[in-house]
Amino acid sequence: MHDAHELRRRLAAARVYLIFTPGLVADRDPLAVLGAALAHVDLVQVRAKRPGLDERSDARETLEWTERVLALVESERSRALVIVNDRVDVARTLLERGVAGVHLGADDTPPAVARELLGSAALIGLSTHSAAQVIAALDEPVDYLGFGPIHQSATKGYARGLGSEAAWLASMASSVPVFPIGGIGLAQAADLAEVGRAAVCSAILTSRDPAAAARALRESLASLAE
Repeated sequence: MHDAHELRRRLAAARVYLIFTPGLVADRDPLAVLGAALAHVDLVQVRAKRPGLDERSDARETLEWTERVLALVESERSRALVIVNDRVDVARTLLERGVAGVHLGADDTPPAVARELLGSAALIGLSTHSAAQVIAALDEPVDYLGFGPIHQSATKGYARGLGSEAAWLASMASSVPVFPIGGIGLAQAADLAEVGRAAVCSAILTSRDPAAAARALRESLASLAE
């Protein structure tokens, strides 16, 4: 189990948040793709459901993929934090194995319930899609926010985005780190200069060179924030 202070220190310094969705990798080995990018990623969210679908993740599939990711992180001696999407039950089961926390959508387990189940040390993230939701999240026991979609996102099924200025305003309004998400690749990273963070999926997982994509994105975000 992680130390609470250390978890939040690493979260505050995080730049690249990879939404690991095995179904996006097509005919390649998802773990090989993740392994290639892992050195340049700060957080990995295990999202074990088909791209574009919003139904609740299957517990068994999420558990199995999270165990594989934890084993990979350990074998690679990576510092990446592993977050479980949706499933508080899976996160709780794997806390002692190294899971850092859970990421919740608006229709998932309420953050207060997740905090009670996971304890004070675990990280809890929450998806937000408007300025009003960001403000409302200030009263929730969460450690970071996802905010978006920033741009059009085929992965999440959004035809239009909120824009980079909205992401900057969200980050300024929030007392916890905000990770813009949705349609973000290297070409769009420059629009997030004032935020310095991004949550990405296709930009890394569908790249012919996942390591190069992750490294370039991380370097861009880090340099822009300095």
